[in-house]
Amino acid sequence: MTASYETPVVLDRREGPYGEVVLRRHGALLQIIANGCFLMDTSDGRSERLLVDAARAALDDRPAPHVLIGGLGVGFSLAHAAADPRWGRITVVEREPAIIDWHRDGPLSALTARALADPRTDIVGADLLAYVNETSDTFDALCLDIDNGPDWTVTEGNRGLYEPPGLAACVRVLRPRGVLAVWSAQPSPEFEGTLRNVGFQQVRTEEIPVARGVPDVVHLAVRPG
Repeated sequence: MTASYETPVVLDRREGPYGEVVLRRHGALLQIIANGCFLMDTSDGRSERLLVDAARAALDDRPAPHVLIGGLGVGFSLAHAAADPRWGRITVVEREPAIIDWHRDGPLSALTARALADPRTDIVGADLLAYVNETSDTFDALCLDIDNGPDWTVTEGNRGLYEPPGLAACVRVLRPRGVLAVWSAQPSPEFEGTLRNVGFQQVRTEEIPVARGVPDVVHLAVRPG
């Protein structure tokens, strides 16, 4: 039986360190599913591009800033950052080995091959919260898109990233006047309050219009100088 446009076709299924991850094709789209939960697909990418652009704009004219992108996903954020010559180093932290493989020599390579070949790009296989707690590197911007938002995490362990200790780790790795940008499927006033309480300034939320429903948002905050 030939798969119809409405029938998703599984291209790869793996048991990763945090459960099952699946790459499937649904018509023209590629989709990533984690533990049965839809994470993202290749349908749009405007949210990911705004995440990167909003962080870059908040840095004003800082030369060659170093950006950390939390979550490789389908690669929209990485590809968009690599297409902008104003960025210096581009570090991407992704905890699922399967997703990294799908970009390096799998179906997602069509989206990110050029970005992965860019000498500015470095892919790190690690849990993001562990990485920001342990790295000795520092960044001008953190662009985080590893969950559906602070209030809707992919795994329970991710919740710590949006709580005071996790955000304090983000402050630690940000350079003075560095920018934190966090994608979310919906606004979170509580998260805005937490950002202010751990010392971030200029906390604000930018909406991303969607075809229907509540707009996606990017939460932005600046580390004091």
